[in-house]
Amino acid sequence: MPYEEGKAKGQQVETMFDSIAPAYDLMNSCMSLGMHTHWRNLALKMAVDRLGHPPGRILDVATGTGDLVFALHRRHPRAAITGIDLSDGMLSIARRKLAEHEPPADPSQLRFMQADCMDMPFDDDTFDLVTVAYGVRNFEDTRRGYAEMLRVLRPGGVLCVVELSEPTAWLPRMAYKAYTRGFIPVAGRLLSGDPRAYSYLHESIEAAPQRAAMTGIMTEAGLRDASFRSVFPGAVCIYLGSK
Repeated sequence: MPYEEGKAKGQQVETMFDSIAPAYDLMNSCMSLGMHTHWRNLALKMAVDRLGHPPGRILDVATGTGDLVFALHRRHPRAAITGIDLSDGMLSIARRKLAEHEPPADPSQLRFMQADCMDMPFDDDTFDLVTVAYGVRNFEDTRRGYAEMLRVLRPGGVLCVVELSEPTAWLPRMAYKAYTRGFIPVAGRLLSGDPRAYSYLHESIEAAPQRAAMTGIMTEAGLRDASFRSVFPGAVCIYLGSK
């Protein structure tokens, strides 16, 4: 849980991201040493390679400030792309980026909306590609979240998940723990003003299913050919599954 309150996890996650929204993009760059762009681009290439054709309709779950939506738009300018998030604070930044987008984006192609991934307002079999970057560990119910993403995928569609993980090799693991438990909470407290949010980060990574455990949950939810790729130095995994 992000906080020690009695609220449900979804409510706490919404409150936390509203709180850190102004500092979120800067913290992402600092925490990943700028590597998050490389990880994102690799994941999107893997997802479309798995799909086998350019996606026509795409959903980005836990879209945050919308960076993945804009990256998808650059790759697939004809696709209709929707980004959803619990946090209105994060979405307000995404919408500001959309308003400032050059050239101006067609509203029928790019849109952001507040929605809960546990119960999404979309029909069955709607999207060719569903993406979620660094959001699954924040789901209130991981299995239910996967089942809901599977529901809105079209047959033949692909789910792509990018999620933080702990390195398995001893030396990278020790360096990673020192970095995530030491530097990141201090930097997050200074930049975001939320003393809990960036301590929750390493706690949520340690608590989340990783690698084979994650693909096992994906398979249980009904996704086919669930697989993962661990990205050097093991701090990120890219997961793919098909409907």
